[in-house]
Amino acid sequence: MTTTPRTGPVPAPAPIATHSENPTTDNGPRRLLAVVLAAQFMALLDVFIVNVAAPTIGSDLHASGADLQLVVAGYAIAYSVLLITGARLGDRFGHGRVHLVGLALFTTASLACGLAQGVTELIAFRLVQGAGSAVMIPQVLSLIQRSFTGEARMRALGAYSAVLAVGAAAGQVIGGLLVSADLLGTGWRPVFLVNVPVGLVLLVLGRRVLPRGGGVESARGLDGPGLVLLGAAVSLVTVPLVLGQEEDWPLWSWLSLAAGAVVFALFCRYEARLARRGGAPLIAPRVLRHPGMGLAVLRIGAVMAVNGGFLFVLTLHVQGGLGYSALRAGLTFAPTAAVFGVVGLTWRRWPAVCQRLLIPGGFTLTALSVAGVGLALRHGSHGGAWVYLAYTGVGAGLALAFSPTLTRALAGVRPEDAADASGLLATVTQLGQLIGVAAFGTLFFNRLESLGVRQAYTSADALMTCMSALAATAALGAVSGLVLRRR
Repeated sequence: MTTTPRTGPVPAPAPIATHSENPTTDNGPRRLLAVVLAAQFMALLDVFIVNVAAPTIGSDLHASGADLQLVVAGYAIAYSVLLITGARLGDRFGHGRVHLVGLALFTTASLACGLAQGVTELIAFRLVQGAGSAVMIPQVLSLIQRSFTGEARMRALGAYSAVLAVGAAAGQVIGGLLVSADLLGTGWRPVFLVNVPVGLVLLVLGRRVLPRGGGVESARGLDGPGLVLLGAAVSLVTVPLVLGQEEDWPLWSWLSLAAGAVVFALFCRYEARLARRGGAPLIAPRVLRHPGMGLAVLRIGAVMAVNGGFLFVLTLHVQGGLGYSALRAGLTFAPTAAVFGVVGLTWRRWPAVCQRLLIPGGFTLTALSVAGVGLALRHGSHGGAWVYLAYTGVGAGLALAFSPTLTRALAGVRPEDAADASGLLATVTQLGQLIGVAAFGTLFFNRLESLGVRQAYTSADALMTCMSALAATAALGAVSGLVLRRR
């Protein structure tokens, strides 16, 4: 079976049956898209905006290193564990309705985070915030799948792809701005409180433009055992990935990773047996068998691992090795974010002869550009104009590797499978980020500890090692399609 992406126009899917999920009547699909993508951007921003604020949070709340790791990663853990559940809830109770519930939970938790008086409270509210995102975000892709067809769906998915990765870099920029501004002496708190007015506006607009009906009549059950097994597997994997480096990779972290693999195997076996019995597995087998879905999962995981690792280790270097302020460190990522957004929105207009080469070309450009960043910043240099050229190449390469992959994977998915497909790819996206931060962050710290000399040079050497590893990962993404097609 070939997984070669089509280069011509994608045929429009069959008309969408709305069942009991009534379409909007007083606003068009464009307004719906604007509302859900704004919510997507806000939630994604929160994954990264806290990174820049972490030092200030630690000094203000007297938090330990492990506490700060949980503040930063508690959101991602809850988000990863509950994404598939959130997707299925939307299919069962209505995507518009569930999106609003998740948005309300996220906004309330953001307020609680901003007002937290201790680190334990902050960690707890971050977990709730992640749960709100997990309920809210899977509905975005499902609503796009059900509200757009043909060429309009492709454009909407392109906008979704652009928002997804621009939010990663923008979180660093906005976090730096808010922490440096120290509004009314509030320090780190605005990085959470900024979500409250935005969330309230989106709740008001969402009630007008989102479908308010229930789920589809044919919606499947929630597959409780499958949810428990998958949640346990993801938790067993993500917790050591988040805390392993801080704790110097103790025995429990390796045992947890091994147990996660075992539980995931049990999950796969249970789901296969459930499907054979005619039950309703957590992810429909036909989604996994969809042409190109396996390759898309691999590529999306790879590109998001590179994205997460690149942002994380570069932040460590420019703040620790080069002594940049939070604001300047955040602005470092502006070229990457801007170019990613432009390329993500325009790649479909490029000549047809280029379309087949976009994804492998994007991975190749990413590999060359991240290596270029390492070379430009070697020996403690600030990089000059060359480093900004490399940042631009990273943004373009990541966009070309990610946006066409996601769009083509979802373009032919049937509307009734939208919840499963969106939950699957959103989970892969988040796990890719976590794995990238954990793997390349560990490499950076280990390299940093093994080198002496002066701090700037030590950090630059560690960065160069990480950029070489990131380039190798991107190169594997470039050849992945050739390997799987031959198989």
